[in-house]
Amino acid sequence: MKLRTMIVDDEPLARERLRTLLGQDAECEIVAECDSGSQAIALIREHRPDLVFLDVQMPNVDGFGVLAGLEPEHLPHVIFVTAFDRFALRAFENHALDYLLKPFDEPRFHRALQHAKRWIRSHPEGENGRVAGLLRAVNEGHKYLERIVIKNRGRISFVRTENVDYIQAAGNYAELRVATESHLLRQTMQALEAQLDPQKFARIHRSIIVNLSRVKELQSSFGGDYVVVMSSGARLTLSRGYRTRLNGLLGVGA
Repeated sequence: MKLRTMIVDDEPLARERLRTLLGQDAECEIVAECDSGSQAIALIREHRPDLVFLDVQMPNVDGFGVLAGLEPEHLPHVIFVTAFDRFALRAFENHALDYLLKPFDEPRFHRALQHAKRWIRSHPEGENGRVAGLLRAVNEGHKYLERIVIKNRGRISFVRTENVDYIQAAGNYAELRVATESHLLRQTMQALEAQLDPQKFARIHRSIIVNLSRVKELQSSFGGDYVVVMSSGARLTLSRGYRTRLNGLLGVGA
């Protein structure tokens, strides 16, 4: 039987390269591909692939969020694909089937694929616990920011991440809202999000990240959309693409 594979990556060229490389292996069949984590969750449930090439960094639900959003019976075998070497590579080596660090060459890809095929054939019943173990290892092994350094007009100040209410994009800056104060940080939202604990902070909009401990309630609004109400009283828009993951992190139904 052919190995049912799936590609998840928000970069078109990256998907094309994976598609081309997989097409060279007669034992592989691509059953689906997509460019977002939220779509990946639905497609994995629908197609039940044997192996998923899963990008780590994606703009709404990231690779870890995809796995966290799946029921145990739907968890596939995974090869992570990442452009960053800071995502607990030792944990990947010990627990994941493999990881591909972009840019990877053709021999590296085929080594990862052959390793995955050998593993899957020797474990026909699957071993979803390995993926759950990977998630735990990654979260335990990755050292997330505990405080953020703010530089402003010759002064350096420190803000503990636990005190941040939410973060909002402001041009080339990220604006940290801490109670009644506001701090500008010259860093992209994507780079900052990668340094924050995903169990404590979540993106609710392309330009907003919230501290989950500061979320007071969710309120429905016109057209089926939701508003996130913070303990500070701030009312923030929740984009539909981020709702499923936020609900999961907050422990509420979809």
